[in-house]
Formats: sequence, structure tokens, C-alpha cells
Amino acid sequence: MKKTLMTILVSGLVLASCSKNQTADNPLLQEWDTPFQTAPFEKIKVEHYLPAFQAAMEEHNKEIQAIIDNAEEPNFENTIAALDYSGATLSKIAGVYYNMMAANTSAELQKVHEEVGPLMATHSDNVSMNADLFAKIKKVYDAKDKQQYTGEQLALLEKTYNKFVRSGALLDAAKQEELRKVNAELTKVEAKFDANLLQETKAYQLVIDKEENLKGLPQGEIEKAAALAKEKGQEGKWIFTLDNPSFIPFVTYADNRDLRKEIFLARTNRCNNGGETDNNELVAKMAELRAQKAQILGYETFAHYQLEDRMAKEPKNVFNLLENLLSYSVKVAKEEAAQFQALLSKDVPGATLEAWDMYYYAEKVRQQKYNFDAELTRPYFEINNVRQGCFDVLTKLYGITFTQRDDISVYAEDVLAFEAKNEKGEHVGIMYWDPYTRASKGGGAWCNEYRGQSRKDGKNITPIITVCFNYAKSPSGATTLTADEALTVFHEMGHAIHQLLSNCTYPSVSGTNVARDFVELPSQILEHWCMQPEVLQMYAKNEKGEVIPQEMVEKMEAAGNFNQGFNFSEILAASYLDMCFHSIKAGEKVNTQEMEQQAMAKIGMLTQIPPRYRSTYFSHCFGDGGYSAGYYSYTWSETLDADAFEAFKQTGNIFDAATAAKFKTLLSSGSTKNAMELYVEFRGAEPDLNALLRNRGLIK
Repeated sequence: MKKTLMTILVSGLVLASCSKNQTADNPLLQEWDTPFQTAPFEKIKVEHYLPAFQAAMEEHNKEIQAIIDNAEEPNFENTIAALDYSGATLSKIAGVYYNMMAANTSAELQKVHEEVGPLMATHSDNVSMNADLFAKIKKVYDAKDKQQYTGEQLALLEKTYNKFVRSGALLDAAKQEELRKVNAELTKVEAKFDANLLQETKAYQLVIDKEENLKGLPQGEIEKAAALAKEKGQEGKWIFTLDNPSFIPFVTYADNRDLRKEIFLARTNRCNNGGETDNNELVAKMAELRAQKAQILGYETFAHYQLEDRMAKEPKNVFNLLENLLSYSVKVAKEEAAQFQALLSKDVPGATLEAWDMYYYAEKVRQQKYNFDAELTRPYFEINNVRQGCFDVLTKLYGITFTQRDDISVYAEDVLAFEAKNEKGEHVGIMYWDPYTRASKGGGAWCNEYRGQSRKDGKNITPIITVCFNYAKSPSGATTLTADEALTVFHEMGHAIHQLLSNCTYPSVSGTNVARDFVELPSQILEHWCMQPEVLQMYAKNEKGEVIPQEMVEKMEAAGNFNQGFNFSEILAASYLDMCFHSIKAGEKVNTQEMEQQAMAKIGMLTQIPPRYRSTYFSHCFGDGGYSAGYYSYTWSETLDADAFEAFKQTGNIFDAATAAKFKTLLSSGSTKNAMELYVEFRGAEPDLNALLRNRGLIK
């Protein structure tokens, strides 16, 4: 039976009432007597989540009411700070729950989300549209010029006030009710999108039963495919999946063009095949609902709404950036495609270059032009060595060290826990390391928090974070990565160090709680160290302990900017597509596939280069990824990171202590200052777009 939102709320209140005697036995509602108050995963069951959420929401409501009922004149401490520290139990539960939804989910947990999602959306609306609470916030905000606030206090005050306004606090009752309905519907649709995508991604497998169809594939990839087939009860065969560590090598090396086509189309048509898991209508519905939400709140489009508090400020600035960069990348991509077509014509006379040929012939040209085969580097990028190399870079730059802790509970096999300490040996946080793919895990790579950093009552609350990847575990026990996969390790560890170095007082302005188009700067700048010659000497070693040969490094450097037309264009195309969906106005209807085709035609994108994420599996923007009207952030931040790394290079030492100290200040500041202000304090000027173009090899 389909439940209405009111039914869910009523049944939830009844359950909360009936469960009061059970809360003492619910580990999510207990104090955790564990190292650093980490989650006791072995005690937490699926049935604990819903009653825990309900009890924590009730507790949070009481905390909110206490702020409202306080008879003292509203001030920063009794209103703004009190609100920011409220809901600690709810945050603790949500930290575990949403990380498990991403990294160790199940059908049962996704079923729970059908109730938790709407409950959380409603609770959020109840707080942000509480007229009595907002009246107190507004009173403090209106008097801000009469007070002497620290920079962080002023940042939190403005962020809090703006968040309430952007959530509908100034709307009349009718408009607020309309907004509530839109928010509740969006929550349900986003959850369905994610569930469909996970189901289709994990359901597909390319089963190969003839050894001749493996021609061209590296031996290591063949062995991993055989191990996966054995695991799935098909010993003697080979299985490839849509997860990047399986898909990318197959379309890059497999000589069988028909099989490359099959797996490529399976990946790029996920949730675009009709049936119950088709996401076309969900994408259209989300775009339309978001446009409606923007109109209710007084914005021209959802893109205008999203960009208001970001560095880009308004959509035209993003479109200008993307179109400017596309004018460089598409030109180069056409030149690359001509080279690929020439090789294809020799292999298959009369054939036309297609999207499933791009990876394959790019690798052929790379090998011919640079005499460089990326697979030959694999022995030098063993996953544990890459991790340790990244740790060592962070120690040299910022004094942070990592020690494995076997006494901390983990949620799945192969997950490790590390304690981070600063240069004084003081504890600064816990990080879970989750490297390998599994059926219960979402695709891609990410860094997320269980608990953010803050200070309260003189006590520093240290962060608990996770970094997750989807690498295929080698049956030999020595999992090796490509250079690109090693870069991803450094990328996610850049997010991790942003959290671990946070030195703020209030939760809402600490760590990665920064503008969306600033948050990728710490992650993307760390990628630059990964392939620097002096860093490779630190960690790029084979099983004999031999460092990657200089000749191979030189070839890798020479090939480093190869195929940038293709690589950069697919990223920019996805960013452009995201902006198009979120630039419609309320009342406009969307046809998902038509929108996609029109967007690609408008920027002159080659048919052989689909967006890195097509609409029906663009989880950054249409799932729970948080990047709606924000995927451009990776490119915006790339402008920052390319320019920022040049600051290190210009000193002649990529570990220059003075430059690292200045960047550490940026990393530790959260959003206590305006993002551009923080950047200019570090660099001395706003970023130079040419640094990005130089880094990509698109200009000299």
C-alpha cells in the first residue's frame, strides 16, 4: 500500500511512542564506549535505524524548543551557537546511516529509507520553517552591526540566517506548505533514482566463455575476471562488470570490437532501457520540481538558487567558463578523433569511429606516439604503497601521520581504520579506508564524514571520516592500480586532509562545509603530487622494492597531457548538461533524452564523446550526490588547484614549508571566511585561468 506523507508521520509518531522502552537497547542511541567514540558497527542492525531517527528527531525538537523558550534576549550564544550545536544525536545517527547506505547497503536498508527519507525531509522543513525560531535568528542578525563578533562568529551568523531564508523562512504559510510538498517529493524521487542506478549497475555482467575474446587484455585483468567468475559460480569463464576498475580496462584493451560495444552501451544506457528501473521520468521530474522550488523561493531558475552562495554567483559565469574551455577542448578532441579514425580504418576498412572505440584507439595512439603502455606501470602502483605514499606526502606537507588501529570496529571486510596525529603527536581524527568494490557498495570513489570537527565547552571534537573506492581486489593479494587510479587515491585523500586539518569552533563552518565550487580545491591540488618524480621515488615500487624506472617516468610525463581533448570534453559536457537541466523555469516540461541531445548539439560535442555522466546515471546531480547545478565545480576548482600548485612549483620545491603552511591555513579555515578571500590570502591574487589550460596541455 502506498503511504501518504501524513500516514508516514503519524505511524512514525506511534512507533516512537511504542519504542520508548526499547531505546535503551538501541546502540545508535547509546553513548559509545569505543576508541574516540567510533561507531560499534557489529552491534548496529537495520531495525535500529528508524526508531533511532525518530527518537533523535524528538530530542532535536526539544532542543529547538528550548532555544525558542529561552526568556533571555536573543544573542549569538543562546540562539546561533545553540542551534548549531543542537541535533548532535541526530547527526551521529545520520552519519552512520548515510555512510552505510553508500558503502554497505542492502535491500532492507533501502526499504528503511522509504520512511527515513521523507521523515528527514519533513524534520528539516519543520526546523527551517519554524517562525518562532527564525524570529530569534533574525533579531540577532539584524543587530549584527552593533556587536563585536569574531570572523568565524559572523560567518556562522550570516550562514545560518541565509540558510533559513533559502529554506523558506520568509515565505507565507501557503508557500511554505507548497515548498514542503516539493521537498518531500524530491527526497522520494532522488532515493528511487539512486536505488535504480545501483540495481542496474550491479545487475549487469559481461560473461566471456571463449578465451579468444580476451585478446588484447592484460593478464592481470584476465585473472581478476576469472576470479570474479569463480566467485559467482561460473568457474572457467571470465566476468566483467560496469564498475570502473573492470569496465575501463576492457574498453581500453579488448580487441573484440563487438564486446567493447556491448559493455559500453550497457554502461552508457544504464537506467535508460524502459521498465521499472528507467530513470528518464525521474530525471525530468527532479528538474521540474527543482525549478518549481526555485520559483517558490523567488529565483529565476534552480541554477540561480544554487549558485547564489557559491564562488560562481550566477549561471552566466558558469556557462561562460564552460563554453570558453570547450572552445579549446573540442578542437583538440576533433584532432584526436581523426587520429583514431585512421587507425580504425586500417583495422576495419570502411568502419566509422564510435564511442566504444575511443578508449581503445587512444591507448593505441599513446603507445605508438609515446612508446608508453600504462599497464606496464601497474607493478609500481600497488595499492598499499600508493596509500602509504600519499600518507608520506601529507606528513611532509602538513605534519600529519597515520597509524592503523585494529581496535576500532569496521563495517565490512577489508576496511581499515587509521588514527591521524599532528606534528606534536596529538590526535586529530579517525579515517576509515575502504578500497575494494563489493555488491553492497555504490559505484565511484568518495570521502565523507561520520562526524565533523568542532569545539564545544573547551573540548575539541575531532573528525571521523571515510574514504571509499571501488578497486577490484586482485586474487593474488597484490592489487595494483593504473596511474589514473592512483590519482584518485590522492584526490579523495585531499578531501580527507581538508577534514582532518579543520580548526574551527562551530560545526556548520568547519571542514568541508564550504562553497561547493571551492570544496574540490583541496582534493584536486593533492593530485599534482601523485606523479611528481620525487614523490614517485617515495612510493612507486614493484614487489622487489625497485623504484619505477626513470625512462618509464619520462614516457609517462610525455604522455601525461595526451588525449586531453577527449578527457576534458567529456567532463565539460557533463557540467554543461547539468546546467541545462537546472536552467529551466518553473512550468517548463522536460524530455530527458531531448534535453541531453540538444545540450550536446549546442556545444558541438562529437558523437563519439558522450558526457562523462549521461542523465539517467548522473548521480552527482540527480541522486543524493549534492552536485545539482554544481558539477562544474570540479572544473572551477581545477582553475584554483592548477594556479595554487604553481605557487609551490615557483619556489623550486613542491614541499616548500612556507607555502605549505599558508595552504594549511586555507585548509584549516573551513568557511570562516569567503572562499575567494581565503584563496587570495594564500596566493596573493585571484586564480589565472591559463594555469588550468597549461596544466591540461591545451596551451603552452
